[in-house]
Amino acid sequence: MIYKIRIILDAEEDIFRDIEIEDSSTLEEFHNAITQAFGFGGSEMASFYTCDEEWNQDEEIALFDMSETGADVRLMNETNVDDVLTEQSPKMIYVYDFFSMWTFFVELADITEKEDNRSYPNVLFSFGELPDSPPEKKFESKPSVDFDDSFDNYDDLDFDENWN
Repeated sequence: MIYKIRIILDAEEDIFRDIEIEDSSTLEEFHNAITQAFGFGGSEMASFYTCDEEWNQDEEIALFDMSETGADVRLMNETNVDDVLTEQSPKMIYVYDFFSMWTFFVELADITEKEDNRSYPNVLFSFGELPDSPPEKKFESKPSVDFDDSFDNYDDLDFDENWN
């Protein structure tokens, strides 16, 4: 089967690419298709993240295992597109270049039959130009606890001056 997927840059202006890819392709192949479609060099670290309907990030699927412990890190070259994108779970987040944090919303649009004489992956549609630098991110959250600022003087807390 062929997955038709829209990849949208997290930005004010509309910038997206529609890509067709075989359902049995690995996420590494999909990563390569995305970097080429947006004009990236492809040499930076990247990860996909599973998410819920509200785009809340969940499990990471990394390009390389960078953990020191050899923990069970899910890898792109070991994960097929149809393992993570389904009609029941049609969304993912893709982050390219962790220093710049190019962030994309990935959404399954359609599943169709493979067409003869067409090579995959295939860029179906391209809209908008990638800016020179990634859109600025605002990392903020709602405060979960109201803090009482009643400690005006910390001298009376009996901390040993040489506590470390």
